[in-house]
Amino acid sequence: MHIHILALDQVFDTGLSTLLDTLSIANDLAVSANAVTRFDLTIAGVRRNIRTSQGFSVPVVPAARCSPPDVVLIPALGAKMPETLRLALERPDVCEAGDLLRQWSKEDVLIGAACTGTFVLADTLLLNDRSATTSWWLSPLFRERYPRVRLEESRMVVSSPGLVTAGAALAHIDLALWLIRQSSPTLAEMTARYLLIEPRASQAVFAIPDHLAHADPLVQQFERWARHRLGERFSLSEAASATGTSERTLSRRLKAVLGKSPLSYFQDLRIERAVYLLGTSNDNVDAIAAQVGYADGTTLRTLLRRRVGRTVSELRARTREISSSFNDSQAQDIE
Repeated sequence: MHIHILALDQVFDTGLSTLLDTLSIANDLAVSANAVTRFDLTIAGVRRNIRTSQGFSVPVVPAARCSPPDVVLIPALGAKMPETLRLALERPDVCEAGDLLRQWSKEDVLIGAACTGTFVLADTLLLNDRSATTSWWLSPLFRERYPRVRLEESRMVVSSPGLVTAGAALAHIDLALWLIRQSSPTLAEMTARYLLIEPRASQAVFAIPDHLAHADPLVQQFERWARHRLGERFSLSEAASATGTSERTLSRRLKAVLGKSPLSYFQDLRIERAVYLLGTSNDNVDAIAAQVGYADGTTLRTLLRRRVGRTVSELRARTREISSSFNDSQAQDIE
């Protein structure tokens, strides 16, 4: 399988190296997994040389001189925040890359992108009327720029015919593993084990709801109001009155910015609070459910599995592991 990694100037160092390393490890393990597919990697570009966002020089093969690929993968740009990303997407090399991607798409090349690389792909309009994911904190900007894309930002990897997108930063690993899995599930599993990567279907557990709310003043105002009422019954009319707007306007704004209804976002805040309490208190699930407005622990357990993709025990174990590692580190510093 011939794979072009389309690296643009100021590429995200981790994204580029993660794709290369994951696929290279898969090649090393292919014999053990009895896999017949080998991944032939080429760093292609629209310029002869690029610099990564950390300033390292990377030689690339001009795409026009490359043999036709089977797959093209777009690692993230180094621009991580909306303001810098907007400017990066206007660069001439990004526009030229878009022309290449449209041409490759006509030739039935599979095109994948991760993190901010999904914006480069979406700019080509190839994702229009398709499902996709992106960096969770950039989902408001993605919705603003690409209203015809069906964004599913809670998912780690989303595929549709000829296209695949992955979420934020280290989701480059998930993108590479998805590609490996198409050829050999056994090889993908072995590669993930070597990399110490567990299956990750969702990036929702990493998202910070109030960070997303800051993309819009009205949404932020609603978020502040909601956080003080997580244990109460939700009322759209009260929310609209508290934020000084109509129910219709509030619903439209949240849909435009977050892709959610006010009630759905209210539920997100409840889940976020529940996850925090699971990791920082010894309260049982029923008690925590009551604190965030649910009738019983069964309802909370179901919602956690559906929205976060993890069970109560998994969430508690993860939080305690992180806390234990932090405490051990502090103890070593003191010594």
